[in-house]
Amino acid sequence: MPRSLFTRLFLLITISFNGLQGFAQKVLSVSGYVKTASGEALPGATVSILKTPNGVTTDANGFFALPAAKTGTYTVQATLMGYKAVSETVTIQAGKTASLHFQLQENQQNLNEVSVYGKTETQAVKEQAFTVNAIETKQFQNTTADLNQVLNRSAGVRIREQGGLGSNFNFSINGLSGKAVKYFIDGVPMEVMGSAMSLNNIPVNLSERIEVYKGVVPVQLGSDAMGGAVNVITNQKQTNYLDLSHSYGSFNTHRSALTAQYVHKPTGITVKASGFFNYSDNNYKMKGVEILEGGTRVGNQITDLTGANFVTTDVKRFHDHYRSGMGQVEVGITNKSWADVLYAGFGYSESRQDQQTGFEQAIVYGNVERKGKSSTGTLRYKKSNLLVNGLDVNLFASLSTDKYLTADTLLRQYYWDGSWTTKGATEMGGIKSLSHIIRPRAFLRANASYTLNERHSLNLNYTIDRLKNENYNELLVSGDDMPGIMTKQILGLAYQQELLDKRWTNTFFAKYYGLGLERKKWVDNGYQVLTDNFPNYGYGAASRYKILPDLGVKLSLEHTFRLQEVEEVFGDGLNVQPNPDLKPERSDNVNLGSYYGFRTGKHRFFAEAAGFYRNASDFIYPVADQRSKALKNENKSNVRVTGFEAELRYDYADLLSFNVNATYQNAINMTKFGSTTSNVPEATYKNKIPNQPWFFGNANLGIGKSDVFMKGSRLQFSWFTQYVHWFYLTWEAFGNVNGKSTIPSQLIHNATLSYSFADGRYNVSAECRNLTDDLAYDNFRLQKPGRAFALKLRYFIH
Repeated sequence: MPRSLFTRLFLLITISFNGLQGFAQKVLSVSGYVKTASGEALPGATVSILKTPNGVTTDANGFFALPAAKTGTYTVQATLMGYKAVSETVTIQAGKTASLHFQLQENQQNLNEVSVYGKTETQAVKEQAFTVNAIETKQFQNTTADLNQVLNRSAGVRIREQGGLGSNFNFSINGLSGKAVKYFIDGVPMEVMGSAMSLNNIPVNLSERIEVYKGVVPVQLGSDAMGGAVNVITNQKQTNYLDLSHSYGSFNTHRSALTAQYVHKPTGITVKASGFFNYSDNNYKMKGVEILEGGTRVGNQITDLTGANFVTTDVKRFHDHYRSGMGQVEVGITNKSWADVLYAGFGYSESRQDQQTGFEQAIVYGNVERKGKSSTGTLRYKKSNLLVNGLDVNLFASLSTDKYLTADTLLRQYYWDGSWTTKGATEMGGIKSLSHIIRPRAFLRANASYTLNERHSLNLNYTIDRLKNENYNELLVSGDDMPGIMTKQILGLAYQQELLDKRWTNTFFAKYYGLGLERKKWVDNGYQVLTDNFPNYGYGAASRYKILPDLGVKLSLEHTFRLQEVEEVFGDGLNVQPNPDLKPERSDNVNLGSYYGFRTGKHRFFAEAAGFYRNASDFIYPVADQRSKALKNENKSNVRVTGFEAELRYDYADLLSFNVNATYQNAINMTKFGSTTSNVPEATYKNKIPNQPWFFGNANLGIGKSDVFMKGSRLQFSWFTQYVHWFYLTWEAFGNVNGKSTIPSQLIHNATLSYSFADGRYNVSAECRNLTDDLAYDNFRLQKPGRAFALKLRYFIH
């Protein structure tokens, strides 16, 4: 992306400030905020002075400013579909601006109508200047889905899991994947909440909405998310509720989830609790794998290979048990003059996972095991209008410790039927090890936003994340005498303007990315500690213009960086080797898109489409090392990603919903000569990046009917289909025409039937995934489960 284009965009900031002077000469009659009882902003709410023509809608921060009116006493009303209208009386005096703030309560009786007719908070997020998709998770809360499975239905998103429940996964947004995509819970990085807090562990019931930012990410998330970000929004309402669920399914899979909150309204004291438990044998059938037949055997051991040969057959996985659990409690106070929210919390999680395979299916393990545990202490504070109107402050701090233990102690070679032979190295190809990783971590996020007036606002965000990495083999030493240290600091400043009666919204931002790194490296027959600093600066802009109230176009562009992650530099003690020489990625990102929605009677249509461009340098990608049976992250000089995505949605009242989306992305290696002085281009020059889908799509159909069999009930049927076109597993330049390694095309169908009654208090659902039992592949052509069934019971009171 030419630097001059970014420069021209930033010149618009100076021009736009001319509007400030003209605005300052006007006198406002009433200004303030519309928020929920818990202090969350409500964008798109209508605020009007009754019996006058004066009315406005709130901005993304819930701020409103009504124009001048004659002196006198008036009734001002705030309304938003799905919330109960609130009115306040105010006296307007000449030359003075009255301050008025509204807190709206959700109208539970109209929730179904809101999802069809109202411009919900989810819709308001989609209409931001950033390229973002917002997913309401209410429609999935009676299913057994985790957040990964919900997100995998979204346009531009592709999640490739390496197996069943608890397996590692690769998350891709618009062609950039892995650590280039960051994950948040209520704006807080997910990794600081403990090792078990990952998208494939978190049940859908723990979230209320998911926001997926593609490419360009808002400053307030405070991240080096070069490829995009996922922000999970939990229930922020200041009400008492209990949501308890348990599901049981194929392969002895159990999933339980709990969220609860108690608010003592006279004092504002609030207690929040959440947790989950997951377990599965993951003993699904592996189709068409090789086993050794014949030879001399004692039990499962093959003592003599004479006469043994490989045959292809179907067998069950035998060493892939997974268990994880998390509990978290927050206690605090809300709605005080000095704090909207003040919470202190503690969380603890544990996981235990058998390792069935390495990074590819031919590597079979029969006794490798990994355990993990994490503890986290948190403190969060939020206050609107701190000291002055328009200044909002949000603080979050945490101290956490992650611990992992990987056991690899048997000198064996396993095969898919559970048989094994002895060998001179362990299963993972090294010496016997009880490998420990200990990572204490301190994190701080501070955000301040200031609304100058209804047209102009500023946002300042700072995060510091300091992590220590200790890695040692218990069978050799008692600790790590040369631990690594990684310190990240990210500072961002954004300016937002809303022009032409809020039809045109612009956001301009700049970021500083700082990384301090201490790590050991083998130099001259010994380890030495290397210390480096990586200061980098990024900048960008996002713009949205509404041609009509529900028709808009968007443009966002950014020069950004992605700093190295702890697993990439220090390894994960399992399948990823350390690389102390890794450098940060950098990229120029461009998104151009549009959206349009309209309603006629009970019919509602919504369509959006976007094109994207990514030009990444020092691109970090995993390379398979057959000798160590592990992956190692390396820098590729240059990778270019271009693509297009589109989505169409149709709803009819609360009876029928249908959406379909498709994504095309072309990730190309643009490194012509690499790091050598050769004039001969690399064989992989202009090849597609391997092990990455380039065309995929989803279709969802939902049919539901309320008051079936009894009043206050709902019967719902959902069908979900996903298609992934074939793609190369390895570089397309290697291998002969007929022998290139590919992952074949896949078409997978899933269905869910649910019934709720007593106004949603009691819920039961049955689900079938991979209905046709097709062979499903994913990351590195690792097989995923075939046909699977599940039953879920859910109890919800509020």
